[in-house]
Amino acid sequence: MFEDEFVSLSCEEDDSSAGWTVWRNTSVTTRTQCGDLGKWGRPAGSSCNISSISKLDSGVYWCESREGATSNTINITVTGGSVVLQSPVLPVMEGHDVTLTCRTKTPPSNPTADFYKDGSLIRTEPTGHMTIHHVSRSDEGLYKCRNSSGGESPSSWISVTEKPTTTAPPTSAASAPPTTAASPPDSSSYHLVFGLLRHLVVFCPYCISTVLMVSLYRHRPTGNERPVSMAMTPPTQAEEGLDDVYDDVITAVTTEHHF
Repeated sequence: MFEDEFVSLSCEEDDSSAGWTVWRNTSVTTRTQCGDLGKWGRPAGSSCNISSISKLDSGVYWCESREGATSNTINITVTGGSVVLQSPVLPVMEGHDVTLTCRTKTPPSNPTADFYKDGSLIRTEPTGHMTIHHVSRSDEGLYKCRNSSGGESPSSWISVTEKPTTTAPPTSAASAPPTTAASPPDSSSYHLVFGLLRHLVVFCPYCISTVLMVSLYRHRPTGNERPVSMAMTPPTQAEEGLDDVYDDVITAVTTEHHF
């Protein structure tokens, strides 16, 4: 940023009772607090205001709580030149977009600017703005810009952090007992049962009729055989007379035989 600009640094706190304050390290002093002995800045709650920043205010700044917890650090570079590179002061998360702006102290007639990374030219932008889409760890490095008038900004470091991975919390067996859901029956089993029933309905009457016909065929009378019946008839008078004569003959013969 340019000299003599107004700067306000704030600690974004979740707990206002933690007593967050702004601290810094510079090339002149080490670990000094905002408003300490009136040397730099004016505290305003968890913020620190610098009314007219100078090159001596360049350094590393961070927030610290009363219990000793600290935040991320940021680098502030103050230049007395005419060009600065406006870039994120906090680390950028992977996948996000980053816009770099080549600022001049006085609005230029031609805002075209060249952007460099680690000393190598990336590209030239006619608007003075360059956007890096979906940053990755390979985009981390030192950036600077140069405007059409030849003014060059100090280098600024851009940090890239990995995207956090979210994992579902494990569930205990006691709180969520496993349940087994019956799988729906396969449609092929329905077709099999239906086909079996269809064959039974079609072929069972045929089989029964075939068996009956074979049975009747085996028990039918043949042409050479006639049905036979037995009956007892009483003897006629002639048959009775013959029987008496037959008896007399037998008796006579027997008698004569004995003589």
